[in-house]
Amino acid sequence: MMRGICFRVRVLTQREGFRLIVFGFLTLILSPRVFAAPQEVVTNEQSPQASSEMQHQAGNPTPLSVLIEEAKKNDPAIRVAETAAKAATFGAPQMSTLPDPQFTLQQFSVGSPRPFAGYTNSDFAYMGLGVSQHFPYPGKLKLRGAVADRDTETAKAHVEVVVQDEIETLKRTCFHLAYLQQTLEILQQNAALLQQIEQQAGAQYSTGHGNQRDVLKAQLERTKIVRQISMHHQLVGQDQAALKRILGRSQDSPDIIPEPLSATFLRYTASELLDKVRGQNPNVHEDRTTVQRNQTAVELAQKDFRPDFEVSYMYENTDRKYRDYYMLSFSVNFPRRKPRRAALAQAQVNVERARQEEDSQVQAALAEIQKQYVIVKTSEEQLLIYRDGLIPQAQATIQAGLVAYQFNRADFQSLFSSYMDVLNLNLEYQQTLLDHETALAHIERLVGVTLP
Repeated sequence: MMRGICFRVRVLTQREGFRLIVFGFLTLILSPRVFAAPQEVVTNEQSPQASSEMQHQAGNPTPLSVLIEEAKKNDPAIRVAETAAKAATFGAPQMSTLPDPQFTLQQFSVGSPRPFAGYTNSDFAYMGLGVSQHFPYPGKLKLRGAVADRDTETAKAHVEVVVQDEIETLKRTCFHLAYLQQTLEILQQNAALLQQIEQQAGAQYSTGHGNQRDVLKAQLERTKIVRQISMHHQLVGQDQAALKRILGRSQDSPDIIPEPLSATFLRYTASELLDKVRGQNPNVHEDRTTVQRNQTAVELAQKDFRPDFEVSYMYENTDRKYRDYYMLSFSVNFPRRKPRRAALAQAQVNVERARQEEDSQVQAALAEIQKQYVIVKTSEEQLLIYRDGLIPQAQATIQAGLVAYQFNRADFQSLFSSYMDVLNLNLEYQQTLLDHETALAHIERLVGVTLP
């Protein structure tokens, strides 16, 4: 009896073109209790979707350039580096200034240890006031100040290293957050498509042309999508926490909405990028300032072989019936050569070490640029293949499969395979897009500038 009813319904729908509506009606009436599970899945799925909509309604996307400027002002790590560089600027005045002068007050007694004993009856007793000043060998103070200035330059170069590191982290986090938002939309869209497939499978099963396994498989896939959506929200929370740290915002502040992720094609050749690394890489610049600092330290170590001087003057006041004394002293120290030779050798080795570190940093940056350049160019080709070939073909296949499955000209496995192709290709496209933008951000970090 049921088969007869179903046959009449099929004839009616073919005549009037309402097959999907009737199948949905029959599904609600005739399907067994096994179809109650998808309704629970749909109910559970509404919460992530509603949460996503609320997040998008919270505000407009913030341009990446605005976030970068905010990070430069408020990032705690950048502020620490800037404070350290500011503190280093006070080193040169300390190192290039003469040592403190010394003032001496002296009382000389005669005949007794009592103060002022013999002052009135001996011309040896006196009250003395003196001053002395230490003078380093000419050029030493200037070189000490130059070493301190080089330390300041190194500290400032380190600020740029920290800035570029934090900006790259900001970009990567924003890109990943945008990727999560876009893949979340894909999952939600495919969940709706899967619900349509599930309803058709249920209709086929209720009319005796399908089997329960197809329905259960569709339900399982929908549950997997719900799990992926839940994982997306976990990752979004982690990215939000990282972004707020970089921006110096409170963790309970409103969430940040990044700009949609889109491909930015690289317009530089590999050789142009390699040249930029040699001249603009922040780490290379920091190592170069360290080399210059150590070279100045070698000059100072050579200067330390020269003696220092000290000049002192003292006025000695006696009783009025005696003549006063005036004493001028000039002292010279004789540096021991053994410790000076060791200090000079150490300074020279430090120069060689700094040069090796600079060369190592250059080679590492050049290799990384070449690696990231290959990733960017390869991903650009893949993005075009996905956008212009694979995804449109997969979408056409699933649409044709849906029509064929409705009229029993295709099996469920073929339709489900087409659905998985659409889902996976869209997710792969977004992953390739994320890899492309992340590699481009790393290239910008290596060259030290934002590429147009």
